[in-house]
Amino acid sequence: MKIIVIGDGKVGFTLTEVLTREGHDVTVIDNRKEVISAAEERLDVMVIGGNGANASVLKQAGVQQANLLISVTARDEVNMLCCMLARKLGCQHTIARVREADYTNLYYLLRDELGLSMVVNPERSAAREIFGLIRYPSLLKRDLIAKGRAEIVEMPVRPGGKLDGLRLVDMYGMIKTRVLVCAVERRNEVFIPDGSFTLKGDDRIWVTAPSEHLLSFIHYTGMETSRPRSVMILGGSLIGFYLAQMLLKAGIDVKLLDIDKAQCESLSESLDGLTVVNDDATNLSVLLNEGIEESDAVVSLLNYDEQNIVISMFANHIRVPKVITKINRTEYSDILRKAGIECVITPRILCTSDILRHVRAAESRQDSEVLAIHRMVENQVEALEFRASSKTWYLGVPLKSVPLKKDILIAAIGRSGTVTIPGGDSSFLEGDTVVIVVKSDMSLINFNDVFSKQP
Repeated sequence: MKIIVIGDGKVGFTLTEVLTREGHDVTVIDNRKEVISAAEERLDVMVIGGNGANASVLKQAGVQQANLLISVTARDEVNMLCCMLARKLGCQHTIARVREADYTNLYYLLRDELGLSMVVNPERSAAREIFGLIRYPSLLKRDLIAKGRAEIVEMPVRPGGKLDGLRLVDMYGMIKTRVLVCAVERRNEVFIPDGSFTLKGDDRIWVTAPSEHLLSFIHYTGMETSRPRSVMILGGSLIGFYLAQMLLKAGIDVKLLDIDKAQCESLSESLDGLTVVNDDATNLSVLLNEGIEESDAVVSLLNYDEQNIVISMFANHIRVPKVITKINRTEYSDILRKAGIECVITPRILCTSDILRHVRAAESRQDSEVLAIHRMVENQVEALEFRASSKTWYLGVPLKSVPLKKDILIAAIGRSGTVTIPGGDSSFLEGDTVVIVVKSDMSLINFNDVFSKQP
């Protein structure tokens, strides 16, 4: 696809990097000289210096022939204007980053007039992800698949716990709900397991399950499932605002600390029931005085990664049950993991994933059959959603008789609005949505690529 990206900040750069790697023809527009130089040096893309809201600049980028324009500048108004102009000039689809709640609501009222195919809000997406992790404390990450009817969740195997030393085939026979362990990470080695695989303590596993069955599996593992009563948020950013709003609506007590007095006053006026403290969240004595030790969860959303890391290490040291850390630089993930901080959120990665799903869906209407893609294990494993068509091989054949390539797993089958975790007697039919789990170095474009031979 021919794609134009306006704004090459953190989100724009990450998005351009991934889209280029996936073979798309990407053009970047930005009006900052230092950003343009960095993009030209590090990315194999065409870069144009200028204002993305200028018609002549858009025409220079080839907007008339573009399949998609994505505007992710720092200003919501500019992003919406860029998308409106692009549609007027002939671009097929547009995506805008819109961060402010008032503008997000405006999108639903003026979708056609604005000419937007999609709105992404990294801060709201991050808040929603954090909220889900707080509600289910034993989970490390969650991702919706099959139009939200099923989930892929990351969770640890606790040494000495129910899963430690258990063969997957035995586990499947013991539990009453149908789940599937679709990936395992063990000491930096990644496995796509079959039934004979034995779990070990300190493994990290990725589990696929229909949303309504997930809680039953968590109960089976014996992990903590009680929901928190109090949460401390450090940093009054947009993520903090959205998260506090969600938590308060769920009946959870929230205390938010921020050093900016004006920001604290604005948050206090906007959210009824929120306890706001105007103080330095990087001061450990302040945190202790404000009751961090009694909090069920601490979420560190400060501007600097290093501050979030130190605070999270402190919260983990004093045994706060759930610690969630926002970072911008993904290379810090290993440091946090070694320090015992398991829940890490990177807003630009979440935003990029949301946009990539949309791109994949649009691309599937052209030459690819991939409906959506979900990445796991630090991008080493992918869950791909395919639509079974009349041209798909082995329709109606039990999976136990279907020849799949090595390291490929059928993780879920969606049919008539329901999702099932398949067994050996299951089969897929024309029109089904099928979730396939593979290692990222295996290129799958069409559904039939998963089979080792043609029938």
